[in-house]
Amino acid sequence: MADTDRVIRRNGDGAPVLRYRLGEREGRPWADLLEVLDDSADAAEFIRAELPGWVVSGPPELGQRLLAQGATALRHAHTFRRDLRADPPPADWAGTPLREGLRAVPCDRSPEELLESWRAAFDPTHVDHYPGDDARAVADRIGPLLAGQAIGPVLPSSLLAVDAEDRVVGAVVLTDRDGLPWVAEVFRHPRRGYRGLGADLLRRAVADAADRGLADVHLTVTEGNPARRVYEALGFLRQETSLTVIVPDAG
Repeated sequence: MADTDRVIRRNGDGAPVLRYRLGEREGRPWADLLEVLDDSADAAEFIRAELPGWVVSGPPELGQRLLAQGATALRHAHTFRRDLRADPPPADWAGTPLREGLRAVPCDRSPEELLESWRAAFDPTHVDHYPGDDARAVADRIGPLLAGQAIGPVLPSSLLAVDAEDRVVGAVVLTDRDGLPWVAEVFRHPRRGYRGLGADLLRRAVADAADRGLADVHLTVTEGNPARRVYEALGFLRQETSLTVIVPDAG
């Protein structure tokens, strides 16, 4: 990401202290991919003063200092990257067969058609469970993702898996996140017994991305999510770790 895509916050003397990508999360302004530019500054205190009520995603050490000062934890996650040129996907990934009775289709269905499988995949025991009701899940999560409003435009390498009744039972959604191909979502309906379907869809998507000339693919996985083992087995390598928190409101 180019520096021109980032916001720089300066102190009263005009010296740069923070750099981040501006977004929105949980209905709040979001300082994503935050970097501390001045090691001598008290970054946590600066953030509390300058970004009260914001969501901040940055180095875990900074997040821990903010938590100690009353911030609320949202997500502890790791970023991974799959190099498609130095380590091209095997030729047979493009034709990875799906489970019997399933077929792959473009990611062009309505948010409501993905809702049932998405809900089942991220049930209350999952680290990425969304606690809002179904209407909010569609309005705040699935809808904006498919519309390209959450992370970026949906890329054509995205795929859905549907069963014999044309119901969506799995998905892999790739987006363009500021020029980086990003796996924004991978899931399958666990109650339908399609173990391994997420990995199969991801193999197909990665192979398609490579065929389209993309140099790499990125994703983020929450700490404690067992899917991390799947990503590592498919050649994704960890790049960095971040902690996302809600900064306490002023006063």
